Amino acid sequence: MHEMSIAMAVVGQVEEAARSGGASTVSAVRLQVGELAGVVPDSLAFCFELACAGTVLEGAALTIETVPGRARCASCTREWAVGMPPELCCPGCGRATDVSLLSGRELQILSVQWEDGPVPAHPREPIPEEA
Repeated sequence: MHEMSIAMAVVGQVEEAARSGGASTVSAVRLQVGELAGVVPDSLAFCFELACAGTVLEGAALTIETVPGRARCASCTREWAVGMPPELCCPGCGRATDVSLLSGRELQILSVQWEDGPVPAHPREPIPEEA
């Protein structure tokens, strides 16, 4: 299931940004996922929760915004929702050679909410000894 590798990549990127921003905890992450991106949102949400364990994201809420697939025909300029499985033949003129995907392949972090403060030591990193 590639959703786990996606979840781990998201957690890694957010954790790095949170640490460099001086965050103590991340409370929410908002993702945008296109319906043609080959990602199952429920599986991604499950994997995200697992990937957050032991990080500054532990307990963070995940919101996934799905972006519908849309296409445009260069021949007749018609736009349409491609659906799943995607219909890439123009419903207006029937051509499939001049079709461009406009949306539906997105996979990106839209926003992150975090709390400022000292960042707790990562469980896999040694805790510095006090002098």
